[in-house]
Amino acid sequence: MERVRVGFVGLGQRGKGMLDTFLAVPDVDVVAVCDVYADRVDSIASTIKEKRGMEARKYTDFNLLLEDKELDAIYIATSWEAHIDQAIMCMKKGIPCAMEVAGAYSIKDCWRLVKAYEKTKTPIMMMENCCYDKFELLCTALARKGVFGEIVYCHGAYTHDLRKEILGGNVNRHYRLRNYIARNCENYPTHELGPIAKILNINRGNRMVYVSSVASKSKGLSEYAKSDACEDKTLKDVTFKQGDVVSTNIICENGETITMTLNTSLPAHYSREIQVKGTKGCADMDTNMVLEDGSIDESHWNPAEFNKIYFGNAEKYYEEYLPSFWKNITQEEISLGHGGMDIFLVRAFIECLKNGEEMPIDVYDAAAWYSITPLSEKSIKHHGKPYKIPDFTRGKYKNRPSKDVIKL
Repeated sequence: MERVRVGFVGLGQRGKGMLDTFLAVPDVDVVAVCDVYADRVDSIASTIKEKRGMEARKYTDFNLLLEDKELDAIYIATSWEAHIDQAIMCMKKGIPCAMEVAGAYSIKDCWRLVKAYEKTKTPIMMMENCCYDKFELLCTALARKGVFGEIVYCHGAYTHDLRKEILGGNVNRHYRLRNYIARNCENYPTHELGPIAKILNINRGNRMVYVSSVASKSKGLSEYAKSDACEDKTLKDVTFKQGDVVSTNIICENGETITMTLNTSLPAHYSREIQVKGTKGCADMDTNMVLEDGSIDESHWNPAEFNKIYFGNAEKYYEEYLPSFWKNITQEEISLGHGGMDIFLVRAFIECLKNGEEMPIDVYDAAAWYSITPLSEKSIKHHGKPYKIPDFTRGKYKNRPSKDVIKL
């Protein structure tokens, strides 16, 4: 296909934010938009008209969008609860889909997603943008080149003060609010787990085997809801089930361990805390640092001196190891979302779709990463009890060839 005609479903914060990114790809047309809220549909359609001079078809019923005969793909940015059902509906209609990040609500749903793909073979890509970020891609490249040696441990986090966004859910029609009231789990695992899974070749010769999670008490949202900072006074007496900090441990078949932290309802700076530790080296996102075995002068044991010398030294690795598109990133690409990672993510989906190639973040990745949420919920309920993570490839992971998010 010369041009890819895309339909958008879910026109809230993420869907609206990704519109410009899709429109920045010259051979992409956003020809249809859908949301249950008509005002969102009208607004996005107007933006498309302004930017491209096109009249996008407008829907408030997803079933009607699926009947649109002039779609090559659908981008799904609806509420977390809807992602898997809508992706399955797309596949059954033979419409390739790009499904946004989330966590599943049951292991059964993860299996439903996999089985729908295996039955229809309709392309599906999980849109985990952090797999395309600069530091994560550097770590992936360093891992492939053996700089870390044998990797034994990775850590990541989603630390993001979302108190205002969560408690604005009634006003802004945002789904996070009802999730934080009703659930207690690692509800947003993939920003950190996705890049780590690629580094560790999960579903490509390795797999995640066990997961265990614990949650702290829930105080951050309830205190914020009672403060003057919260505009929705109806929430001042609401009980929030979601713990403020969720700590998750994962054991991999090849012996690596992964730790993750969810912290979205307390004061905090934004961080994904990516760390990779191997027998020959390590990397740390928060300090933008890469250390190779033998590169540390032991006389620099003083923390202040060490920080001055080594923090930020990853910059010298970027020129050698980063893919060319990151080395040559433009200001326009940076402005399109999350510092550039969004446009590279969208291009990957479009290029694979046009060329008939396997998606770099496929249905088995989606199922495995999504599964952490319902399993963490069970583990928290049982005081950190470990639970088995299903092998959604049914053994095929042992011989599946490596498929990086980019050609390294």
